[in-house]
Amino acid sequence: MELRTLRYFLATAREENMTRAAEILHVTQPTLSKQLKSLEDELGKKLFTRHSFSIELTEEGILLRNRAEDLVAMADKIEKEFLSLDDITGGDIYLGLAESYQIRYLAREIRLLKNTYPGLKYHITSGDTEQVTEKLDKGLLDFAVLCDMPDTKKYEYLLFPETDVWGLIMPEGDPMAEKEELIVDDLIGIPLFTSRQGWERDIARWCGERISDLRMEGTFRLPYNASMFVKEGLGYQLTFAHLVDVSHENGLVFRPLSPKLETKLYLIWNKYQTFTPIAERFIEQVKKSFSQPHLPPPPL
Repeated sequence: MELRTLRYFLATAREENMTRAAEILHVTQPTLSKQLKSLEDELGKKLFTRHSFSIELTEEGILLRNRAEDLVAMADKIEKEFLSLDDITGGDIYLGLAESYQIRYLAREIRLLKNTYPGLKYHITSGDTEQVTEKLDKGLLDFAVLCDMPDTKKYEYLLFPETDVWGLIMPEGDPMAEKEELIVDDLIGIPLFTSRQGWERDIARWCGERISDLRMEGTFRLPYNASMFVKEGLGYQLTFAHLVDVSHENGLVFRPLSPKLETKLYLIWNKYQTFTPIAERFIEQVKKSFSQPHLPPPPL
């Protein structure tokens, strides 16, 4: 199975049309069709259902697409890594990030590094712990940022300088907005939005056995999307401070939880990992920076 054939397959799966895929790949349609037929023969499975003006992936085709995306991404990353070995002006860094205002620290380090190495290119993907660690384990990422204590048997890590503070986001005119802090009793019976990971770990840790008294209305991985549901009056959002615009103009307010609920943030990488030169420079710079005193976080 050749990488070129997998690229052909992925382009066809993405376009759902043989003619358009052939144009994008700069090959003739008969050539593309022959390559895909050879791939099906090699695997012994039908990958596409062909219609009059389109094609559709079979279940086997969907499985191959998921595997092929990782294989092609890994091949591209390996190629860039070897090219960067002789690149004294830059290279590529791949990061998978949790949502936190503390990401500003990494952004600052990337800016400083790019001033010295203008050829630096960085590739960012966002996700929860499961999503980013899966990519890190596969070698698709150099670093990941987690809101959970990492497995120290598998990963090295750096602790971010600050912590993220949990609270509730609500419409500006809500009666609870008059309170400075919110306790568990304030949340009983109201529809709540948060991430599945946050609900099962942080919120459960905060309220203990009373988690069963709370009502999960819906789960979101992106805090901005959840805030749109809050604005429409569908519920209240449990999230970190500073992730959602709670200005007067946006009509939302944030109130911290009491007792105070904080979550630490970790920058992790695989143990015994061999870094490219630019990734090595990046992590050494971050280690030095994180060991220095930092400004206090902005007010809630």
